[in-house]
Amino acid sequence: MHIESIQPGQIVDVIAPASACTRQELNKAVKAIEQLGLKPRVPKDLIVKMPLFSNTDARRWVHLQRALTAPDSNLIWCLRGGYGAIRLMPQLRELKKPVRPKILLGYSDISSLHLHLNQHWRWPSLHGPVLASLSRVRGYSADLQELFDVLSGYQGQVRFENLHPLNAAARRKGLVEARTIGGNMTVLQSSLGTPSALKPAGHFLFFEDLNERPHRVDRMLTQFAQAGWFDKCRAVVLGEFILTKARDRRELWEDVFKRFANSVDIPVVSGLPVGHGARNRVLPLGTLSHLRLGSTVSLSLASGIAQT
Repeated sequence: MHIESIQPGQIVDVIAPASACTRQELNKAVKAIEQLGLKPRVPKDLIVKMPLFSNTDARRWVHLQRALTAPDSNLIWCLRGGYGAIRLMPQLRELKKPVRPKILLGYSDISSLHLHLNQHWRWPSLHGPVLASLSRVRGYSADLQELFDVLSGYQGQVRFENLHPLNAAARRKGLVEARTIGGNMTVLQSSLGTPSALKPAGHFLFFEDLNERPHRVDRMLTQFAQAGWFDKCRAVVLGEFILTKARDRRELWEDVFKRFANSVDIPVVSGLPVGHGARNRVLPLGTLSHLRLGSTVSLSLASGIAQT
């Protein structure tokens, strides 16, 4: 399946299914969309002052539902991550799949929405920067240019070079083909035991996270292994794992991922500049991907967007 590309003058539905941002960040996000030659559509009641969320569950669901079913837009761009999207999953599971597929763009807490669209609707989606983060970008960014090239259909695939093989399976020369799913590790963990649970069999499984210390990451990986996530998974690809609130010795991180990689029979690779780090390249989800293994490792992913 390919989704229609985004062309100048088209509408962008702005939603905030999780946390809020400041009015200044919202204004900058709207301006950034306009500078791309697009038309931002922002609900008048998008943000109200609440302790955890951008709005009530009911209003956040209304905004999401309208964006998914609107007949005049192709792109839904999430304002922020944070926390809250999982609370909308019961309503989303009840929503009939719209006839017209759309591009969902966001990351972190938005992983809950990506998971549903990728697994249940078979829609591709884009793991990439939320709108609020655009207010912190200064000057030209090659990563943002890549995102815009993907959205416009000018760039039909995203390629990551010089990835790091972490186990013998990843160093064994070969080419593996599968679709990539995943996102924020903690958010994916919260799907376990629910009707929206991640089903990684036959897929490349992508992880990234923020402020989860090494022992917590190890605990999640152990739980995933005991839940059978890696039994029929084709490979695990790791993005950024960032700590800002605590400092751990680097060797602790290396120990966690080394022990995990050596405990599974599938390739495990790291080095994707995707997630909460200084860079956050766009990563297509739910699209056909090729992982080239050996002494040199690369990952190529189809954009899922019709080329122009």
